[in-house]
Amino acid sequence: MTALICGISSTQLSKDEIEILNHPLVCGIILFKRNFENYFQLKNLVQNIKNRFGKDFLICVDQEGGRVRRFDLPFTRLPPLGTIGELHDSKPELAQSLAHTHAWLMVSELLSINIDMSFAPVVDIDNGSNVIGDRAFSQSHQHVLKYANLYCQSMHTAGMKTTAKHFPGHGTVVADSHFDLPIDERAFNEIEAMDLQPFIQLIKNNAIDAVMMSHVIYSRCCKEAAGYSKFWCQEILREKYGFKGIIISDDLGMKAADCVGNVHARYQACVDSGCDIALACTFELSQELLAKLPLNSKKIRFEQLLGQSTLPIDQPFWQNRVWQTIRKSMVRIQTEIFRDKNE
Repeated sequence: MTALICGISSTQLSKDEIEILNHPLVCGIILFKRNFENYFQLKNLVQNIKNRFGKDFLICVDQEGGRVRRFDLPFTRLPPLGTIGELHDSKPELAQSLAHTHAWLMVSELLSINIDMSFAPVVDIDNGSNVIGDRAFSQSHQHVLKYANLYCQSMHTAGMKTTAKHFPGHGTVVADSHFDLPIDERAFNEIEAMDLQPFIQLIKNNAIDAVMMSHVIYSRCCKEAAGYSKFWCQEILREKYGFKGIIISDDLGMKAADCVGNVHARYQACVDSGCDIALACTFELSQELLAKLPLNSKKIRFEQLLGQSTLPIDQPFWQNRVWQTIRKSMVRIQTEIFRDKNE
């Protein structure tokens, strides 16, 4: 069976949410801005979740930087990944420093309060998509690969598993899958020569632990959206490219996800495609889906995705000297970028 990562509505757990999160098919939770009030509230929420559902219950977030940043101060206000690519031509060494510092701060801050995963990095190409844009490292697939590889190395060094998204590439189709059903009409060879190159090489480098699928139909390759497709999940990702990690669907609540029907049909499509985990990012969607999934299912956990903090977890991360040093490096980098833009 495909496991579920569910969302909750507010800054603390309700009785109804506790009930659905106890379902054996629920392996974790994903947090959003609506779940964040301040650092201490968030830390208490995370601790409550771990105490109730176990240390092996995944707590996840999208803390990419830029537009996709769920937690505000005191968490570092990270710039979008596109800032790294912008530096490549003029200051490649600074770009590499930013990739390392960006990843280390993001990971260390989250792991220090027992948040296991940020679904990162984005390895799409900035090639015209309304939803990707500066969430991607670059318009060049070679540069995306270079900086995604550095970013993944730093994530691993800081103690977090990596999630490359959105396979096989969301950056070259214009429509936003949150609100529309994107259809990419390119042939497989075209997609493989560009969008897929970062994924292929990162898999070869053992740099990625999980892959998140896109809700895009690549019509000349397969009639199903990628996350619902055996072609993409099994024939290409598993068999052709040899990926042995965890396959995760994008949110089943997105507009593009309803191309196969109601939430039960979407979940079944994930099961059929071989996705290991499906995302149901709102409580209402999770409740509707779990109402019809068997309570006698085998409990599913993914201990291989758990994080391990390199900072002490008994004190706020900003009190740690290593964090203070890396944070100062980020300030220096951003100051240099600002100065260059205004000269």
